[in-house]
Amino acid sequence: MQLAGVGGPIVGGPGDEVTTSIDDLDALQIQTHPLVAVKISELRDKNTTPQRFRQLIHEITRFLGADASKNLSLAPVTGLETPLAPYTGWALGEKVGLAPILRAGIQMTDAMLEHFPYAQTFHLGLFRDKHNFTPTEYYSKLPSNLNERVDIVYLLDPVVATGGTACAAVAMLQDAGVPIANIKLLCVIASMPGLQQILSKCPGLDIYVAAVDQELNDHGMISPGIGDCGDRLFLTFT
Repeated sequence: MQLAGVGGPIVGGPGDEVTTSIDDLDALQIQTHPLVAVKISELRDKNTTPQRFRQLIHEITRFLGADASKNLSLAPVTGLETPLAPYTGWALGEKVGLAPILRAGIQMTDAMLEHFPYAQTFHLGLFRDKHNFTPTEYYSKLPSNLNERVDIVYLLDPVVATGGTACAAVAMLQDAGVPIANIKLLCVIASMPGLQQILSKCPGLDIYVAAVDQELNDHGMISPGIGDCGDRLFLTFT
């Protein structure tokens, strides 16, 4: 897979090729649609209003969801009729589950529900220690028979920085019985170190991302990134 960058360190969009040490590129799907590149550019802007910021997360998630679902199976539906004649339609062959990571993952949920209106939604509560960046679980809405209720789970997290939270969320889903091959991680923006961490610790996980930046700062934030996504979504700046 060729990774393309915008403005040097940024990956995901038209521009110069950059190198990466990630070996398992088949598991990493980076959006290359020009409309997504334009939306990411606007998302980064510190002057983008909170309302527009939320809308952009929603719109970009729609692209990610379409890409991540392109290999789902179809089952025929018979007995349908148009105003003129009978026809055979199609329904998805898999039962879909959504697992947004609180709190920012909530903003991706409605966009995915537009694709999958009957998807079951299981919220995962994880927060990251500000000093050592380790994730801590504080809430889970995962049933004990999750693997019987859904065939595929879309794990939703707009920002993957160090990768620790995503790895912990994947482990929670696996502990609930979902095979890693049936988990798809969707993120709006990620750091290359975070992706390396996930691909190393979660082999077999498919990742769909709209943009990738090469660096993390000393506070574990993606640079240039989009800032604190949760704060920008919910106006909780301190």
